[in-house]
Amino acid sequence: MEDLNTKSVRYPASVDAKFLTTALKLGRPKRLLFIQMVDYFYKSKKDPLDLNDEILKNTLLKSHKEYIGFIKTQETELLIPIKTDVRQMITSQKTLIDFFNTHIINHNTTLLGNQQKQINKFLELDELIRLIHVRLDNKEKLKKEFVYIFESYVKVRDSFGLMTSGKEKEELILKINKQISSL
Repeated sequence: MEDLNTKSVRYPASVDAKFLTTALKLGRPKRLLFIQMVDYFYKSKKDPLDLNDEILKNTLLKSHKEYIGFIKTQETELLIPIKTDVRQMITSQKTLIDFFNTHIINHNTTLLGNQQKQINKFLELDELIRLIHVRLDNKEKLKKEFVYIFESYVKVRDSFGLMTSGKEKEELILKINKQISSL
């Protein structure tokens, strides 16, 4: 196998210090860094004496102009119409919210008031039905008690014969009147 490291380059110690600092900064050995520098200058055809690097500036300026042109095109074709549409959408949303707040919420408030009135009427109706039910129950009880009193009167009256005194009949009538009055 043949040794590829046959050439050597001589340079001053101050350049070697800069070269070593650059190699350490990039984290590469000096030999690899040198090979990469030669490849860079060979491929890019740049002159190391041209520190301002006009080719690079021109390339960057051209790229920036293309980017700026692209951004301006995007702005006119996309961003401005989107901004206009969003502004219109916000305006329509505000209109909808105002309509909702003025009409729908007022309507709902009115409905809630009406519902509360209806609830109060239903409560009153429930109370009235309960009272009617209680009175019907009382009426039925009264009827039953009156039938009982009437039946007991009929039994006692039928047990009376021709010989029953008027006083007993009067007592029976007073007793029945008293029972009916206590109902």
